[in-house]
Amino acid sequence: MSSWLRWRALAPSTERPPPAEARLGPYWSFDSATLQARVGSGPHGLSADEAQRRLRERPPLHVAQVRSFPATFAAQFRSPLQLILVLGAAAALLGADWINAAIVMAIALLSSLLGAIDEHKASHAVARLQRRVAVRAAVLRDGAVIEIPADAVVPGDVVLLSAGSLVPGDGVLLECQDLFVGEAALTGETFAAEKSLAPVPAASALPARRNCVFAGTSVRSGVGRALIVATGAETEFGRIAHTLQLRAPETDFERGLRHFGQLLIRVMILLMLAVLAINALHHRPSFDSLLFAIALAVGLSPELLPAIVAITLAHGARRMATRGVIVRHPNAIENLGAMDVLCVDKTGTLTRGVVMIDAAVDAEGHDDERVLQLARLNAALQAGLRNPIDEALLAGAPPPGDVLKLDEIPYDFVRKRLSVVIRERPGEAPLLITKGAVPGVLAACTQLALGAATVALDAARREALQQRFEAWGAQGFRVLAVAQRTLAEQPRYGREDESALVLRGFLLLFDPPEPGIDATLRRLAGLGVSAKLITGDSLAVARHVAQAVGLDPERVIGGAELGQTRDEALWQLAPRTSVFAEVDPGQKERIIRALQRSGHVVGFLGDGINDAPALYAADVGISVDTAADVAREAADFVMLEHGLDVVCEGIEEGRRTFANTLKYIFVTTSANFGNMLSMAVATTFLPFLPLLAKQILLNNFLSDIPTMGLAGDRVDDSWQRTPHRWDLRQVKRVMVRLGVLSTLFDLLTFAVLLGIAHGDPEQFRTAWFIESLLTELLIIFVLRTRAPFYRSRPAPALLWGSVAIAALGIGLPYVPLIARGFGFEPLPPALLATMVVISLSFALVSERLKRVLYEPPATPPPSHDLDQWPTPTPVKS
Repeated sequence: MSSWLRWRALAPSTERPPPAEARLGPYWSFDSATLQARVGSGPHGLSADEAQRRLRERPPLHVAQVRSFPATFAAQFRSPLQLILVLGAAAALLGADWINAAIVMAIALLSSLLGAIDEHKASHAVARLQRRVAVRAAVLRDGAVIEIPADAVVPGDVVLLSAGSLVPGDGVLLECQDLFVGEAALTGETFAAEKSLAPVPAASALPARRNCVFAGTSVRSGVGRALIVATGAETEFGRIAHTLQLRAPETDFERGLRHFGQLLIRVMILLMLAVLAINALHHRPSFDSLLFAIALAVGLSPELLPAIVAITLAHGARRMATRGVIVRHPNAIENLGAMDVLCVDKTGTLTRGVVMIDAAVDAEGHDDERVLQLARLNAALQAGLRNPIDEALLAGAPPPGDVLKLDEIPYDFVRKRLSVVIRERPGEAPLLITKGAVPGVLAACTQLALGAATVALDAARREALQQRFEAWGAQGFRVLAVAQRTLAEQPRYGREDESALVLRGFLLLFDPPEPGIDATLRRLAGLGVSAKLITGDSLAVARHVAQAVGLDPERVIGGAELGQTRDEALWQLAPRTSVFAEVDPGQKERIIRALQRSGHVVGFLGDGINDAPALYAADVGISVDTAADVAREAADFVMLEHGLDVVCEGIEEGRRTFANTLKYIFVTTSANFGNMLSMAVATTFLPFLPLLAKQILLNNFLSDIPTMGLAGDRVDDSWQRTPHRWDLRQVKRVMVRLGVLSTLFDLLTFAVLLGIAHGDPEQFRTAWFIESLLTELLIIFVLRTRAPFYRSRPAPALLWGSVAIAALGIGLPYVPLIARGFGFEPLPPALLATMVVISLSFALVSERLKRVLYEPPATPPPSHDLDQWPTPTPVKS
């Protein structure tokens, strides 16, 4: 029913795509040699030429495709309103009314063409921006590792996987080491699935295929190589997407548009039925009455709304791109403007994100070169994603030399540590070096290195280390622990070897606050957005950073306390808490959902693998271009420049986009409702139709042209200072009250015209056509700002477009050919001047009424304290 308020891709074929096993058989049960032969590949991947050939044969599922212009133009006629116009023209043809048929069809074609041109341009602009942040995959081509867009991966490619990678297709593992993959999107299983190389029985269900990886899943930890056997629609994810015709979850703005469309359709039906009944009672020609009723319905509708929304979103996306923000999901722009809570990570957001090694010390806090050496070996030899800490350790450090890496136990977010097994010199026993978060490393240690001696790590020493750790955190240091263990020779090493470790010492890391971050947080507060810190760092470090940047350091919840807090209690605690520390990825998502449950529109800014669940759960997910693939894919916005200042500008842009869309809705619904109500009333006492159907359609078409300029219009500063949500009650209030006011002025116009025109239908219709068009143009300037219209300067396109259409509307009756075609006649100067005076009077009275219709904007909260905030309704259900 409300499809005319949306713009969607043409529906794909409903034929279910064949699974990969239809082509290859149960590939998860084959050994690697058999599978490679069937796929036509090998351990070194494909050649570049062969990959291109296969890509042409199997186009990917997720390539952002823009509809051709003919398809976009044809899609305009999916709107019920446009179909009504086409049917009306067809009815006129059957009645041999050639002029009416031509006029109605011409207006339908022109409005569709106008919408198609702007929507097509907007789609191309958004697609170009989205391609800048496309997910990439590491593959073997001609035996060499290269990075390509994930959509360019084809069956037969060998892809390299590591923590943070998005799997680009369904495949079978050729190599893996401690590989864990999150498959919740396919299986619903919360915990990551551990992968292995052994083939599984042909009858195995998808969750039991431990030797397989699947498109749409993400690597949580470990490394591996996979032979891709299916891409695009052949993948398990692609088949689900094809079956369900997946689309993005409905945003708050889309939901508001849908409800608005339902409201208009109900009003249209009532008006059409009322007009048809009145005309039947007056025994007027049924064909003319039907065309008049159809024209009324079309006249009430904002038929250019899909184009206006597409244009405003595209303008917003382009403006945000110039400020360093790529919009991946344009419909989320309005959510960005409605956001009232922004959750951020510490590193790189509140702090500079440039990790500096302050010291490498032993367990007693003395400088120890061996601790630094072990940490550097761990950083240099690990094969996972290199983080800023590793980069800081390796900056200026000599290469590992002749050290031989034997194995690796990759990092994950449960252990929070990473280990490598090395042989420093030929003939020496293997040495395991572990680096990671202090609690996780200490839990695996049983001994402590003190100089050249090694002592037992008893309870007293653990307590002393804990106190020293907390003292360093209170000084703003992030602390990592370094431990070691000599191992026996064995083929492979695993997590069970991370036990009975000897604690060697600590790394003290310092990440200073971002310059000017306190001012940026005050700017956010001035926009009505409260900032919250969510970090995996210790409570002490989190408190120190919060105090340094101006957040409340007393309102802190740790991960342990969070784990013992029930959801119902968290709904109350989360809005009143400024800092969440020592949290895991699942807890980040839980915090986001608790804030949403308490009625807030929540944004989350993150760039790590562990941020992906929270980015997906948030109403507004924000990441950076250097983030892990899985984080960028989950985000709605990707920042090319780091810093919260960019987010502030994005918020302002989101509010500008939302405001300009609402302006069009307010203007068209109030003006159209008033005119249509006036015509419905006029049919009860006039002996003729107040306007012909073609005159109604022409009036509606002309008045819509300058409103296209609203997409780039200026927005009041008062609107920019607070979050805004859809308020259908206010839309109704503006539509009804201004519509009734417009009808009162129309009745005054009718009285004047009946007195001057003496019942001449052509002169009556011409005069009212001009008055109606002028009032619709003038109301644009009244409603486009909450301030007095003469104090707010409109966009040039809006101003001069309105002036041009006003001049055109007044001049049409004086062009003989057009006047005959539309049933106009020239007006006496006195009558024309009277219509202009009535229109200006309506604008002045509307300006007075506007002060009641537009409630004064709420005063933004003076601090980050959410207790003072009004509680909005949740965005997501």
